[in-house]
Amino acid sequence: MFFRLWLIIPFFLVMCSVHAETTSDSISINKGIIDTISRDSISAMKASGIKIYALANGQYLGYEKPKTFGFITNFPKDMGVLFTTPFKKESLTPLAIIAGSTALLLLADQHITNGVQHFSNHIGFERASRFKTGLTLAGMGIYQVPQNLNSAIYSLGEGLPSLVISAGLLTYGKITKDYRSVSTASQLVESFLLMGITTQFLKRITGRESPSAATASGGRWQFFPNPKTYQHAVSAHDAFPSGHLATLMSTVTILSGNYPEKQWIKPVGYSVTSLVGLAMINNGVHWAGDYPLALGLGYLTAKITLKANQLFAVKHTKAPAY
Repeated sequence: MFFRLWLIIPFFLVMCSVHAETTSDSISINKGIIDTISRDSISAMKASGIKIYALANGQYLGYEKPKTFGFITNFPKDMGVLFTTPFKKESLTPLAIIAGSTALLLLADQHITNGVQHFSNHIGFERASRFKTGLTLAGMGIYQVPQNLNSAIYSLGEGLPSLVISAGLLTYGKITKDYRSVSTASQLVESFLLMGITTQFLKRITGRESPSAATASGGRWQFFPNPKTYQHAVSAHDAFPSGHLATLMSTVTILSGNYPEKQWIKPVGYSVTSLVGLAMINNGVHWAGDYPLALGLGYLTAKITLKANQLFAVKHTKAPAY
């Protein structure tokens, strides 16, 4: 089902390109989180066309007018940052946490899967993935409607919900001329592409069997499987890492990063991510050990995308800005 969602992306990229207007010349400022900023600096930025968003918690966010196809032009640099970040000193602790938690979960994967599935069977909760084609394009099904609760939860990580949120933000932003909304929409697509390509690349390297196709306890690892073999039996090779959880983590991180005043985003987002994780163990799509790296990739790609698009985030101002 996931590959069919990629058919939607070309249409959505065209829609995103509606905001194809380059930024005007503006003052120079270092991107990222800064502690303080003066009233004069804020005034100068507003005069140059930068939009400043004052949040209720005293913080300020700044955005330039979204650039033409920014989610595409940023991609090469984003990919470079993604591949160099793991080799930086500050990445040692996160990498150790991901590696350690993955190792522990790999040891317990089969027991965790058996426990989750046994509990579902015990309470009569249907585990099978059941979908029905609900939307077609040129005779090809591009969206499938879930037919039970587990499938509905599972589908939340497919990517379509994130693209729908992005489309809504883009529409609202274009109507209201809201730079933050348009930028967030573009960031969701940018991170989706970055994260999607990375996870698919790793799946084709690791070749781990999904629980439903496992021929050994915890699933066999067939590193660098033949591309034809992979395509012929995808579920026997694509478990590690989870693209679903990477997508959800990326989406939650970008939304909360652009709308930090919406304090419900993280708890709701993390709760949905947890439910999707359980649903994928329940239907035999993923092992728990597939999750730590996926969550780390989703978080990292989102942070890279935020830095590439958000002009600045200010903790406090030296003087009232308004």
